Amino acid sequence: MKKTILYDEHLKHGAKIVEFGGYLMPIEYTNISLEHQAVRKRSGLFDVSHMGEIEVKGREATEFINYLTTNDLRLVGHKKMAYSLMLYENGGVVDDLMVYKYNNEHYLLVVNAGNKDKDYEWIINHKGNFDIEINDLSDQISLLAIQGPYSFKVLQKITDFDLNSLTLFDFAEFMVLGKQCMVSRSGYTGEDGFEIYASNEDILYLFKELASFPEVSLCGLGARDTLRFEAAMPLYGHEISEDINPLEAGLGFAVKLDKDFIGRDVLKHAKETGLNRKIVGLELLEKGIARSGYEVYHGEEKIGYITTGYMIPNTDKTLAFALVDARYSSIGMDVSIQIRKHRVASKIRNKKFLEKKYIR
Repeated sequence: MKKTILYDEHLKHGAKIVEFGGYLMPIEYTNISLEHQAVRKRSGLFDVSHMGEIEVKGREATEFINYLTTNDLRLVGHKKMAYSLMLYENGGVVDDLMVYKYNNEHYLLVVNAGNKDKDYEWIINHKGNFDIEINDLSDQISLLAIQGPYSFKVLQKITDFDLNSLTLFDFAEFMVLGKQCMVSRSGYTGEDGFEIYASNEDILYLFKELASFPEVSLCGLGARDTLRFEAAMPLYGHEISEDINPLEAGLGFAVKLDKDFIGRDVLKHAKETGLNRKIVGLELLEKGIARSGYEVYHGEEKIGYITTGYMIPNTDKTLAFALVDARYSSIGMDVSIQIRKHRVASKIRNKKFLEKKYIR
C-alpha cells in the first residue's frame, strides 16, 4: 500500500487507518459523527493527497480536454475550475474529475486516487495527434482540504492573500505560511472550503500548523463520505461507474451535448429517447440503514438497488441514493428496501438533503 506524506502524522493523532484507492488513509480520528459535525459547525481538515494530478499543456490543450471530457472548457475562464467526466465510448464513466484551467494552453486534471493509473493510461491513449504534453504530477504534489464555516477565517490568518477575491471554483497561486501553494475554493462537503496544493514537504508543514488551530478538527475518509453524501455529491463506483452514465446520475449540468466528446452519441441518444434508469433520493420510514447494493422494490417488483445510504450524523434521518427503473422514480412514490430479512418502508424524495453554503 502507498502512504501519503502525512501518514506518520495520522498515526500520531490516533487515526484509524484503512486501505483506500491503493493508499493507507485515515478513516476516522475520533468518530465519524463528531468529525461530520465539526465540518458543519466549525472546520475540518482532510488529507486528500492520494488524489491524482495530471497536467496537460500545449497549443491544443483546450481542444484535447474538450474531446476527452463532457464539460465545455471553452466556456471556463482562466484560473477557474470545472467539474467534468471522462467517458467510455458506451457512455459509462472512466472517472469524474475537477479540471483546473490556468489558461487555454495549461490545465491540471485532479482525478480519483483509485482511478489515477487507469485515467493516465486512458488520457495517454487518446492523445492522438493533438499538440500537447501530458505529465503525471501525482507523486510531486500533496493536497489538503479545509472545509466548514470557519475555514475562511482559519486560512486567512496564515496568508496575506485576500481570500475574498476567490469565489466558488476560483483558484490562485500564493504564499501560505511562507510556502508556495495553489489554493482553490470549492467543497465536496457542501460547505465553504478550500483545497491547498503544494509540494509534499510543504503540505506536511502546513498540516502540522493547521492541526494546531482550536477551530480545526482532523477528519478522515468516513466523515468525508457522509458529508459528500449529505451534500448529494456522487462517488465513483457508487453513483457513477462504467455501468452508470452521468445522465442517469443527474449530472447533466456537466455534460454539454452540443460539442464532440468521447461517448457523446450514446448520451445524446439516451436523452432523446428517455432514460431507463435514474439515481434518486430515498428516505427510510422505518428503522434500518440502507447499505450499498441492497435491493429496492415497488410492491413485489425489484426496481433497483442502493448506491449509498447513511443515517445522517446527529439527526434522526436515514437517507439513501438508489439507481432505479425510471418508471418508478417519481418523488413521493412508496418503495421498500430489502435489509437482511425485512422489507423496510421508504419514500422516493429529492436529493437535496442539505442546503449548500458555498460562497458564489
